[in-house]
Amino acid sequence: MDKDVVVVNGLWKLFRLPHEKRNTLFEHITGILYGKQGYEEFVALKNINFTVKKGEAVGIIGENGSGKSTLLKIIANIMRPSKGSVQINGRITPFLELGVGFQPNLTVKENIYVYGTIMGLSDREINARLEEILEFSGLKQFEYAKLKNLSSGMQVRLAFATAIQTNPEILLMDEVLAVGDMEFQQKCMDIFQRYIKEKKTIVFVSHDLNSIRRFCSKALLLRRGEQVTFGDTNEIIDKYVYGIGDVEEYTGNPQSKPKIEEEKEKAEEKKTRWGNKKVEITDVKFIDKFGRENTIFHSGDSMIIQINYNVNVSVDTLIIGIAIYSNNNAMCYGTNTDIQGFIANSAIGSNEIKLSIRDLTMMEGKFHLTVAAHSKEHTPYDWLDKQFSFNVIKKGNNVGLFEIPCEWKQ
Repeated sequence: MDKDVVVVNGLWKLFRLPHEKRNTLFEHITGILYGKQGYEEFVALKNINFTVKKGEAVGIIGENGSGKSTLLKIIANIMRPSKGSVQINGRITPFLELGVGFQPNLTVKENIYVYGTIMGLSDREINARLEEILEFSGLKQFEYAKLKNLSSGMQVRLAFATAIQTNPEILLMDEVLAVGDMEFQQKCMDIFQRYIKEKKTIVFVSHDLNSIRRFCSKALLLRRGEQVTFGDTNEIIDKYVYGIGDVEEYTGNPQSKPKIEEEKEKAEEKKTRWGNKKVEITDVKFIDKFGRENTIFHSGDSMIIQINYNVNVSVDTLIIGIAIYSNNNAMCYGTNTDIQGFIANSAIGSNEIKLSIRDLTMMEGKFHLTVAAHSKEHTPYDWLDKQFSFNVIKKGNNVGLFEIPCEWKQ
């Protein structure tokens, strides 16, 4: 179990991106004579180093364009590295671009033989497993239909059902758990779970952080082709989501981080702010469990809403409140200082107040925040309607809108 089966050492991958197309010998010669370099070098991967031991499941995460799929193709020996090395100790089965090699004018059954051969199965093995492939893919009734008449989803199901008939030692998987409909995705999950129990070595690329957390004991985080960090999955996902990274100025959020100022400007244009400005809200921030300003949170994690405000003139009463709305404008929650028996500071000048949320019970999605300062009689001093937003990423495997603490008993 402690044997190193994938060793990536000092790996670089560079691509040449052409600036212009040269069609003739004359164009190539003049380009050389006049020193015109018709391309620029693009660094897709830079000095990647990590090791996967036998029986480990390692996830690779990062934004689009960070080099995840390129790394997987190099490990699969589909691409060659520009520098560095990849050492493999075992038989690799790559589940990368499912369906490559399919022939649209052949039948489903004929394509099973074609694709099975590509995946390294013998005719005898394909004969023995043909019915199982058709049953798993749900395409038994289309056995003699031409592949071109099937939907793209059905073709991917066929490819996956054929590919899993191999007996892999090392699996390379690129987003394959997202194929097909919900029922077929559950089948994929069951197969993946079986591979985990059988202690297969897995290198898994996915944007689904929940699947990475569920199946992988370790994770590699990439950013613009560079290795940010490698280690325990939960720690790596936190670094990705909450922007705690080992590369300078790394933000790590799966989505671009909106700026409060930009949100305010957009809201002003929509005229969703009103009040007499006796008290003026100057800033709103979301603080994550690491004490950092953020807009992306895991379900179940803590969050602090920090509200800065100026009291411009003396007021008899001051109530600060918030309301959280779902992306389809349904109110999820609302509270204020008066409801909770808290007296907000109403001294003239700059003030700050924080609402501490112990755990976010929302399952996942984008949520909008209204922040308001008003009197006991509900006279608005400053009302900012849905001008701020944050995102919640699902942490568990339950479904629905909210997490409800519960347990089964018998």
